[in-house]
Amino acid sequence: MIAKPMHVKAVGKYTIWLQYSDNTQGEVDLSYLIHKPIFAEWNNHEFFNNVRIDDETNAIAWSDTIELCPDSLYLKVKGITFDEWKTNNFSYATDK
Repeated sequence: MIAKPMHVKAVGKYTIWLQYSDNTQGEVDLSYLIHKPIFAEWNNHEFFNNVRIDDETNAIAWSDTIELCPDSLYLKVKGITFDEWKTNNFSYATDK
């Protein structure tokens, strides 16, 4: 299971800092998403700064319509793909 997000904050224009339950932490640049119409509200600096972790879904959220998957952001912070994560985290099961 991928770690749960514990803390999130905006640290720059379209950049957030995340910390997860396994103490993985780092910044993610989200500027690659800004050209999509749904993210236009991020142009309001105050709106972008109100990033939070949704209590029910653990999504990284700004509103009910703007949410990002915490698992995909975890992989971005780690700088790995899901397949790399899966290999590293499940290889112990075949080592025994």
